[in-house]
Amino acid sequence: MPTLYILPDPDNFQNLRILIAAQYGKSELKVEHVSSTEMFPKKCNPHKLPVLETDSGMFLSGATAASHFLSPDKLKGGSAKEVALVQQWVSFADIEVLQAACAWTFPVLGLVQQNKQMTDRAQLELKKVLHLLDHHLETRTYLVGEGVTLADISICCALLLPYKYVFEAAFRKPYVNVNRWFVTCINQPEFRKVLGELTLCEKVYPVSCKQRAEDQAKKVANHTDAVGEEELPKKTPSQLKKEAKKKEKLEKFQQKQEKQQTQTEQKKPKAEKKEKKELGVFIYDKPTPPGDKKDVTGPMPDSYSPQYVEAAWYPWWEKQGFFKPEYGRKSISESNPGEIFMICIPPPNVTGSLHLGHALTNSIQDSLTRWHRMKGEMTLWNPGCDHAGIATQVVVEKKLWREQKKTRHDLGREKFIEEIWKWKHEKGDRIYHQLRKLGSSLDWDRACFTMDSKLSYAVEEAFIRLHEEGVIYRSKRLVNWSCTLNSAISDIEVDKKELTGRTLLPVPGYTDKVEFGVLVSFAYKIEGTDEEVVVATTRIETMLGDTAVAVHPQDPRYQHLHGKYVVHPFCDRKMQIVLDEFVDMNFGTGAVKITPAHDPNDYEVGLRHGLDFINIMDDNGFLINVPEPFLGMKRFDARNAVLEAIKQKGLFKEIKDNPMVVPVCSRSKDIVEPLLKPQWYVRCSEMAREAAEAVSTGRLKIIPDFHLKTWFNWMDNIRDWCISRQLWWGHRIPAYFVTVDDPSVPPGEDTDGKYWVSGRSEEEARQKAAKSFNVLPEKVLLRQDDDVLDTWFSSGLFPFSIFGWPNENEDLQVFYPGTLLETGHDILFFWVARMVMMGLKLTGKLPFKEVYLHAVVRDAHGRKMSKSLGNVIDPLDVVNGISLEGLHAQLLESNLDPVEMERAKDGQKSDYPNGIPECGTDALRFALCAYTAQGRDINLDVNRILGYRFFCNKLWNATKFAIRGLGENFAPQNRAQLSGQESLVDRWILSRLCCAVEACDVGFKNYDFPGITTAIYNFWLYELCDVYLECLKPVFSSSDEAAIQVAQETLYTCLDAGLRLLSPFMPFVTEELFQRLPRRSADAPPSVCVTSYPDITEYCWQNEELNRNMEFIMSIIRTIRSLRADYNLTKTKADCYLKCLDTETAAMVTQYTTYIQTLSSSKSVVVLVTEEVPEGCAVAIASDKCTVNLMLKGLIDAEKEVAKLTSKQSEVQKVISKLREKMSNPDYVNKVPPNIQESDAEKLKQSETELQKTEEAIENFMKML
Repeated sequence: MPTLYILPDPDNFQNLRILIAAQYGKSELKVEHVSSTEMFPKKCNPHKLPVLETDSGMFLSGATAASHFLSPDKLKGGSAKEVALVQQWVSFADIEVLQAACAWTFPVLGLVQQNKQMTDRAQLELKKVLHLLDHHLETRTYLVGEGVTLADISICCALLLPYKYVFEAAFRKPYVNVNRWFVTCINQPEFRKVLGELTLCEKVYPVSCKQRAEDQAKKVANHTDAVGEEELPKKTPSQLKKEAKKKEKLEKFQQKQEKQQTQTEQKKPKAEKKEKKELGVFIYDKPTPPGDKKDVTGPMPDSYSPQYVEAAWYPWWEKQGFFKPEYGRKSISESNPGEIFMICIPPPNVTGSLHLGHALTNSIQDSLTRWHRMKGEMTLWNPGCDHAGIATQVVVEKKLWREQKKTRHDLGREKFIEEIWKWKHEKGDRIYHQLRKLGSSLDWDRACFTMDSKLSYAVEEAFIRLHEEGVIYRSKRLVNWSCTLNSAISDIEVDKKELTGRTLLPVPGYTDKVEFGVLVSFAYKIEGTDEEVVVATTRIETMLGDTAVAVHPQDPRYQHLHGKYVVHPFCDRKMQIVLDEFVDMNFGTGAVKITPAHDPNDYEVGLRHGLDFINIMDDNGFLINVPEPFLGMKRFDARNAVLEAIKQKGLFKEIKDNPMVVPVCSRSKDIVEPLLKPQWYVRCSEMAREAAEAVSTGRLKIIPDFHLKTWFNWMDNIRDWCISRQLWWGHRIPAYFVTVDDPSVPPGEDTDGKYWVSGRSEEEARQKAAKSFNVLPEKVLLRQDDDVLDTWFSSGLFPFSIFGWPNENEDLQVFYPGTLLETGHDILFFWVARMVMMGLKLTGKLPFKEVYLHAVVRDAHGRKMSKSLGNVIDPLDVVNGISLEGLHAQLLESNLDPVEMERAKDGQKSDYPNGIPECGTDALRFALCAYTAQGRDINLDVNRILGYRFFCNKLWNATKFAIRGLGENFAPQNRAQLSGQESLVDRWILSRLCCAVEACDVGFKNYDFPGITTAIYNFWLYELCDVYLECLKPVFSSSDEAAIQVAQETLYTCLDAGLRLLSPFMPFVTEELFQRLPRRSADAPPSVCVTSYPDITEYCWQNEELNRNMEFIMSIIRTIRSLRADYNLTKTKADCYLKCLDTETAAMVTQYTTYIQTLSSSKSVVVLVTEEVPEGCAVAIASDKCTVNLMLKGLIDAEKEVAKLTSKQSEVQKVISKLREKMSNPDYVNKVPPNIQESDAEKLKQSETELQKTEEAIENFMKML
């Protein structure tokens, strides 16, 4: 076990850094608190604590080395690039952050003397650090990758003391992203185990030695108990004297502080300033009847507020009919097929509420729908809701029992279904409310429910047609059976719970937990001999239904048993030893018990060998067809009884842990049993062949194409589809079992298909039966099947049943087939494949031309969304915000057991320690689409969405500035065009706008949502706001009316087009801002959502040369800003001299000097070629063609700068020396990989350049002395 030697100091951030890393590494670590040199091991240097002694006896000094050694690989980076980034951040923590953090906090802690100049400098350094971190974390959860790394641990621990003792609330307020990241880190379980509860600083108070000593004593109490007080060293008289002096000084300091505080309190209080409203507190309170247009005539609030912005717009959009395909047309039939975009919603369950997965689906679908609508196409996004057979029945049954203490059987089928419809009308609209809140532009007049008469008629018709054709048939096969629900369930409703070994699981109907994850071995006796065959099973109770033992025909151990029988120990059943190649000779004993009626593999063996199928379990899980004493037992009670009986007969061999997968019903949490049941099946082989062919020939396109392998694999290996469900809620199967009152017709079996007829009514079914059996109709007795159809059956018809199929009508002609199906890849088979198969079979047409499959949403840690983990988030909680207590309260409404409840609460506390802030709909939608890379999973961090709310605020402020700059009387030209009078920066921003328009056009066509959102985000934030608007300020404050007018036109063009580009993703804020801008013409569309989307044919002013030149200028500006930051010239303006390589570069740069001066806050900008740069400048290289020289003479302390640069010079020289020594090694070229050699060469080149710059800077400062 490694041993860590540390000083017993509760605030020693280096110790904490190692201990946290050890928590992540699950490392067993012995910690020795060292309080005297006698306690050090001989090889350990007492001046280099902390020190880690490894198991091999090696000593690692320092927190960086120790934490790296103890960390798992995932903390060091998941790729070569991430490893390099982690190392850079760790170095940044050690070199940049720690020094400044200690310089500020140590005086407060009484560890060093107060030095105001040193403290001020440390504060400035930390502000720079926090600013850099805040910008980096704007769209990231962690510093590197999607999880905690050593980078986060190192930076977080370096900032622990400041956050604990000196970062007051007002100081840390501007650094929202850093604060969010820091709180997220310290609330991770691994951090909390080491740090405990950490309270952030509210006000700086000097910490007394006594207080720190008490904290220290608590931290090391266990160690003190172990070593005994007598082992602690006694302090010398000299040490005691120093402590007394320090205590006296501290008391004087505290008295002085208290006196100043008293004086401050006694001063006459100043008149309180009017309190400014904080971000997001503005509410739209003008009376606006639902459906009326929002009043935007008043002034804009000070800042963006989702509550204000999102109010009133949706009812107006809906009332105006913007979302209907008929909008702006006389008839839907007048459009050409190529101008139609039709997509149907994946119908969510009526029982549920939307989660973030649904929000992702709807954000993508709505952005596509709005884009096509703005492109001028006739657009329909059809809403709908699924009746969710099992889920709805379970919900209403629970409600019925809770309120009336009745079961559905007490009411009867008809009354129970009435109760469900009543519940649906009361509660079933929650999802539609959520969809409206998310801004979904659905045509609500066409909303469908899968149990509506129109859709129910289509389901009935589909079943009858397929049954008459022989595609649907009756058969008795194994199904997934839920004993709690008394119904078969589909594969998607079976959760596969992985176990690593023996595990006790709760099962509905059992008081005690049931054992799973064990393999029981027992013996069957060979008939007529004392020989035995040992078999093993994870479900020992099923041995009561065994009818054979299987061995591999080539297994030499059992050659002599071919054709023999074993004897069942509990009844007189003889069981054949069958030969089957499915047996794995190398697993276990090579002999397998066969239970054909209760195992899918055994079922196939039973069919191959003609074995008996003995069903030992009824619908409720009680044993039948078994001998006493097992008859009537519950299945898992029988498990223990059978095991005990086998032991008593001396047949038991062993029981051992066995990794396995347990099938659990997602609805009832019951253990799923394979049971033989007569059910209705759909023959899928021919339909699957046609579906596969549609994709292989290109008629149906699946995006992204890496899902094609899954598609073809499913289609090639498809099995017939069980569509029966033993429920009352759903589409009752229109099939009737026939009994003929005629002695010439023998009674039929349930599984005999010829005794079943289907019909649209009982009378139609009777006529069919009479004709089939050649008897009079009055001789026919009918019994309709009690079962209902699988929900996926009606969902498979959804693309055409919503338009009234099989009845011909205008909607069906115009909108079927649809354009696109967009959904999650996890239901590619369960829904998408079945829609394709049913569409081709019943209509002869594909239901859509393209399928776009988005990734599955997981939480920030990559975990599946699960109530038991506490990570299932309602999108409206992200929109509106919710406290941690509110999240906890939601868990109370779930069915979690107490252990799961506490685990879920811990998960919520770790991920959302301060709850979820109000982000607004627009930020949520934009974030979800920005995340949608074409992969299989999205690790979504809710806190990151907040960054896009700040983006909304940037839009808000930019538009406010623009409206002031345009003035009240501004009237834009009829169309966007160049006048020829545009300035360089005008032409540049228009060129960048055209680039954004092109990127959006390409992105939408290729479903590249991250590409679109990045292009829009960069244009608004980094080009329009950060550059163009800043360049306009001098123009608008000048008296050049011509320049102002041109700038106004350009600004309006950018705002108008920029809002339209953004509208599909952020409909609310773009509508709010669009409505406040003037229109180009009186007959312009009334809403941004029905305005044309910017097109590359209209916005065709791209200028590559101008883009390159401006990028070069921006590199100069960034270099100047960097120099100003390096020398803390926060408010002081300095003269700037740009030394260019040649006259051509100088001529180009000269054109931009005004913009450089504005954007870099320079006093003046002078371009030089051959002229000498004045002495006293700081130098930085912007590129190989331009060097920036910032005049510092008279602005800074040159002597201190020389000292700082000399130290840096020494460090760089050491780096260069080490690299040269490494590269001069004779074996370097042959033994070091080429990529490392290349990296070393690049490092050497960079270091030599840095050394040259440093020496030049020293030379410059020396001239100032």
